[in-house]
Amino acid sequence: LSSRSEKPFVVVNCGALPDSLIESELFGHARGAFTGAVAPVRGKLIEADGGTLFLDEIGEMSLYSQARLLRVLETHEVQPLGGGKARYVDIRVVAATNRELEKEVAAKRFRADLYYRLNVVPIHVPPLRERPLRPRRTPSRARPVRAASAVQIPAGARRDAQPSSA
Repeated sequence: LSSRSEKPFVVVNCGALPDSLIESELFGHARGAFTGAVAPVRGKLIEADGGTLFLDEIGEMSLYSQARLLRVLETHEVQPLGGGKARYVDIRVVAATNRELEKEVAAKRFRADLYYRLNVVPIHVPPLRERPLRPRRTPSRARPVRAASAVQIPAGARRDAQPSSA
């Protein structure tokens, strides 16, 4: 087992967050950093310190946010929005996307340096349409299905459940 197995596992769905919100979600923010920031908030990068950060749909992230994430991966320092002290973080990053990032890099929609930083152990899972159909396994001995026992309702309970005419 990994030494991080008992540490935090933090998930961020990059595809579900608008660009204006993803930075606040990842890096956190100081009080007063923007309208509505009434209290300081720890970002997901800080929450994952010592553990694993799972970035789902990373291909949806803007180039600007990709640059900020790359800086964290290189320096291990997180700077919250609106100032505040930079904090050292030790995180493992796992990323997933349904996009072909090689094509996104070639089209300049994904940063090449971030792609190579994340593409250490690639795992390709083919879509279901490309997987061969396999027959379902049937148990060698089928178990009998038990009928649910009938629930007995006391006669008084049924009478009490009827609406009263009063």
